[in-house]
Amino acid sequence: MGIIDIDTLEPQKDSHIDEELKEGFSDLLFRANINKREGYLYLLFEHKSYPSRDVAFQLLKYMVRIWDTKIGETGQLPVIIPLVVYHGKEGWNIKPTLGEMILGYDELPQDIQALVPNYQYLLFDLSRFTDEEIKGAVITRIAVMILRDIQRKGIGAILEIILKAAALLQELEDKETGLEYFEILMRYVFSARPDLTKDDLYELVKKIETTYPEGSEKVMTLAQAFREEGIMKGMERGIEVGARKREVEVVRNAIREGMQVGLITRLTGLSKKEIEAIAKEMDA
Repeated sequence: MGIIDIDTLEPQKDSHIDEELKEGFSDLLFRANINKREGYLYLLFEHKSYPSRDVAFQLLKYMVRIWDTKIGETGQLPVIIPLVVYHGKEGWNIKPTLGEMILGYDELPQDIQALVPNYQYLLFDLSRFTDEEIKGAVITRIAVMILRDIQRKGIGAILEIILKAAALLQELEDKETGLEYFEILMRYVFSARPDLTKDDLYELVKKIETTYPEGSEKVMTLAQAFREEGIMKGMERGIEVGARKREVEVVRNAIREGMQVGLITRLTGLSKKEIEAIAKEMDA
C-alpha cells in the first residue's frame, strides 16, 4: 500500500450502491495518486449482522459504474482498490475473491482460470480488533469501536463506549467540533439500536451530565427529535416492555403480601385473568 499517496486523498460525492441495498451497505469513494497516477480507493461498508457471499459481485458492479464514468475522460480505466469494512455479529468466513462466487472456479486448470475474471478485495473485519489495537485520531478510534460493537454487544457495552467517547471528545481543543462528532455518534446509535430504552437514556444522561453537560443535553435533544420523526419506535417498544416488567413485579409483591386479587386489579389496572396468570407463574 506504499504506492498510495495518502496526502492526495480526496473524497468523491456520489454513492454507487443500488437503492434497494442501501439498508445493508454504504460506501465511500476517494480519489488518490496510486503509483503516481490518478486512481481510486473504494470502501464498501457491510452493515449486515452476517457476511454476504455476494459482496465481491456487488463490488464489481460498483467498480464498473465508476469506470463507466471515467472512461470517457481519458479512454482508459483508473486503478480502483476495493476495500470491505465489516462489523457484523459473525466473523467473516468467506474468501475475499470473486472466484469464491464462481461455480467450480477453484477446480479449473490455471490456464482456464486466467480466462475467467477474478479479483481480490481488502477486508477489514472490525470484530478482530481489540481496543488496544485501534489507533489513530480520537474520532477514528471512537468510530471503529462503535462500528465494531454496535451489533455484537449488549446495550450496557454500547453505553460504556458512548461514555468513553464523551471523555475523549471533551479533550479536543475545538469543543464545537467535539460536540458535532458526539451528535453524529448518537444519531448512529439511535438508528442502529432500536432496543435502546428510555431508562437506558436516563442512565446515560445521568452519567454524562456532570462531566460533559453539553453532551447530555445533545442526547436528550436528539432522543426527542428521533421520537418525533418516528425513528425511535423501537425505543417506545422498549419502554412498553420495561413498564410491563415493572407492573408484573408490583403484582408479584402484592401477592406475596397477601393482597386480594380485586384490590390488585384496582391498583394496577390489570385484569383478574392477568393477575391469576402471574400468580400461577409464581407457583410453578
